[in-house]
Amino acid sequence: MEEISQKKITRDDFMFFFRNDECLNELSVDDRVEVFSTILLGSSDFKKELFDEIFSDYCVSHLEVIEISDGER
Repeated sequence: MEEISQKKITRDDFMFFFRNDECLNELSVDDRVEVFSTILLGSSDFKKELFDEIFSDYCVSHLEVIEISDGER
């Protein structure tokens, strides 16, 4: 297997790429799904408000998130 050299990118490099539509268009659908599904740190990042905002941004009207606290809706 060939050794892959990896250039370390800075946070600023990453955020520039992420915020640049031309750069993002270089990513495949699979790349985008991988980034989307792995970028959050953990369960504390998953909040109803976050999903509501994402659904709104992407015009998703066929899904709904219900918040349950202590087993109660």
